[in-house]
Amino acid sequence: MKNKLVDSNQLGLLAESSRQRGEKLVLTNGCFDLLHLGHVHYLEAARSLGDTLVVAINGDDSVRALKGEGRPLNRERERAEVVAALECVDHVVIFSEVRVTRLLEQVRPAIYVKGGDYTADTLDPEERAALEKTGAQIRILPFEPGYSTSGLIERLKKLSLL
Repeated sequence: MKNKLVDSNQLGLLAESSRQRGEKLVLTNGCFDLLHLGHVHYLEAARSLGDTLVVAINGDDSVRALKGEGRPLNRERERAEVVAALECVDHVVIFSEVRVTRLLEQVRPAIYVKGGDYTADTLDPEERAALEKTGAQIRILPFEPGYSTSGLIERLKKLSLL
């Protein structure tokens, strides 16, 4: 599992090698704070779109900026190792910025995947520009209702477990 964890430079080399072999590299990103079945289904569906699935995990500071104080519940390295343990995931990289734009420009995936809580219109404009510049296909996978890390946290709070 540990060899699935890569830095952005290693990932850039892996992506270039993948392109040279004519393979489709799929990249997605997120916080993945509490891994749940919705995440697993989403990552399996993303993997089915290409030959290699890379998951970019938001670093701790960027999760706090996106989700607020008290998040993440799990540290970046722990979240990365849990995601890397999934069979459908080929590589995991941690990025420190709030947006994945720089990594998209460096890796130049064939396909960029987001969950159904996004639309083509709500995708970050800088991310969209980076994807258009590199020619990546953008795929929005359907949102699976009933699965949400924020929802899990709220349920735990109601049970006084958090």
